[in-house]
Parts: sequence; structure tokens; C-alpha cells
Amino acid sequence: MRTLLLWMARNRWLRERIPRMGFARKAVRRFMPGEDPADALAAATAFKREGIASEFTRLGENVTKIEEADAVAAHYLEMLERIGSADIDGELSVKLTQLGFDLDEARAQAHVERLADSAATRGRMVWIDMEGSAYTERTVALFERVRTTRANVGVCLQAYLRRTGADIQRLAPIAPAVRLVKGAYAEPEAIAYQRKTDVNTNFAALATALLHLRKADSRVRIGLGTHDVELIDVIAARSQEMSLPKDAFEVQMLYGIRADAQRRYVRDGFSVRTLIGYGTAWYAWYMRRLAERPANVVFALRQMLP
Repeated sequence: MRTLLLWMARNRWLRERIPRMGFARKAVRRFMPGEDPADALAAATAFKREGIASEFTRLGENVTKIEEADAVAAHYLEMLERIGSADIDGELSVKLTQLGFDLDEARAQAHVERLADSAATRGRMVWIDMEGSAYTERTVALFERVRTTRANVGVCLQAYLRRTGADIQRLAPIAPAVRLVKGAYAEPEAIAYQRKTDVNTNFAALATALLHLRKADSRVRIGLGTHDVELIDVIAARSQEMSLPKDAFEVQMLYGIRADAQRRYVRDGFSVRTLIGYGTAWYAWYMRRLAERPANVVFALRQMLP
């Protein structure tokens, strides 16, 4: 099922047709409050009342024209202004291929730097999302370059990739900000763990390595981008054993998933941030969300019923 859904995420024919179908548009509302930025800001305002911070991402990837990349960067600059005006603890999560990474790497980096500079004036963070393995090395390298001059930039790393442990050690000298996720792309066994138990084991080991970095340097920031509460609880226990404060890491979950757990972590004194996606280019992102958990597929199928 996971393989099929990830294939569907890459299929251009389906990408052009499924978003037009009513049941698909209804089902995607499970994972996003709406397509308009105003919908995302309204959701973040509601989360704020519950003590939950927000992270915004405009869905889309692999633009084919540099003008599209420039428009995305301009949108995010405007979004930073709107976040500030709404007095929301909100950060950005951006995909490099949406900022023209395939077309002009230097220009994509300039966009990230410009966003980071604007975010810094408001005390905000910009996260660089991780995409398929074809982009991993270039993404890590770009993050290294930007992080050395801009402390408010973070990067997403994927626990299912075998290389990630080495990447964490590589980034240690620059006190990185890392959002650790399991990974949601179809990758070969040679470079990625395939079994869930192996991915979970590696996730816990990588998170522990990040906690050690955090203990040595308070500038290190850790985001646990998973809905696996058992895994989060294991890492929280390890953090406590290391005498780290509860804000040594942040629980980062998607909009619409495990809201009960998000509230519980807030009550328990942990920092929680919800990733809110919006925009019209949601198809590939949505299919990867379905591939992550069978329960998500069941929910989507229910939307097809009268």
C-alpha cells in the first residue's frame, strides 16, 4: 500500500486529475485547514489559545520557471508580515525546489537568506524541508552555508536514511537546528531502512545524539517531527535522564493528526508546534501523508461514502 501511494504521489496524470474530485478535496481537509493563507492563520490563532505554536508551509515543489520561485519567495515574505501582525508564534518551512533549487541553486540560497533575514527581524525561524534523496547532499550543504551566518535557519533530516547519523556529526560544529522526521519518500534499501522497527530504532538513536549536542551547546535546537507518541516518550525519558529541561526539544506534529497528544504534551510542560500546510498544490504532499499510516487511508476512503 505504501509503495502504491508513493507511486501515485509521483504520477503526473493523477496529480492533474485527482485534486479536481470532490471526495479528494474533502478528504485533504483532514490535514490542512484550507487552501488560502487566511485559513492557515486562523487555525494558528486557535492553536495559540491552547498554547501550541505553529509552522507554515505553502504546499508545492519542483517549480519549472524561475519566476514561479521568485513568486513563492515573495509570498513567504508577505506571510512573515501577516504572522507578525497576527502576533502568532509562527515559523516557516520551505522546500528548496519550490524556491528554484532545480533551476538556479545560488538564487534558491539567496531566497532562503532573504527569508531568514526578514524572519530574524521578527524573532522567527525558517526551516529548510528535506525532499527526496536526490537532494539530500545539496540540501545539507546549503544549510551548512546559510547556518554559519544566520542562526535562525534549521533543516529537516530523515531517520530512514542511513547517512543521517553522519550528517548530524557533520553539522555538530555549527550548532544546528534539526527537525528530525522518519521520512516519506520511496527510497532504495541501499540508502534507506525499509522496516518500521529499524526506522524507529534509528530515530531514537539520532534524537539521542542531538540531545547530547544540545547538552553541550544550548544553541542546538531539536524538533521531533513525528506522531509516534511512544517514540516521543522514550526520547523525553532520555532527555530527563540527561538532566535537560523540557524545552530541550520541541514536539512538532501535522495539523489534524494526534491533536489529543499535542494537548497532552502542552499540559505536561513540553513545547509543541503544529505544521500547517495550505495552498492548491497539495496532491503529492497529501499522498505521502496517506502512505505514512494505514489509518489515514481508512479516513480518506470514508470520504468517498455518501
